[in-house]
Amino acid sequence: MTDEQVIGDVATVLGVDPAELTAQTDLLDAGLDSVRIMSLVEKWRTAGHADIDFPTLAGEPVLGTWIELLA
Repeated sequence: MTDEQVIGDVATVLGVDPAELTAQTDLLDAGLDSVRIMSLVEKWRTAGHADIDFPTLAGEPVLGTWIELLA
């Protein structure tokens, strides 16, 4: 999964332009909630990232960290 795919997926669930997000974006502050995190977990597990889970993403809700985990 590329950085752009992660950013695009997150931007889509937040309803924002990907250009509005940076590696330092705190996704909870940006409006991400637990339901949206779970939808991303399911999407990314389906894409082959079986090791991704809700506690991992919710525990460090910074876009740059998520990119490192998925890229």
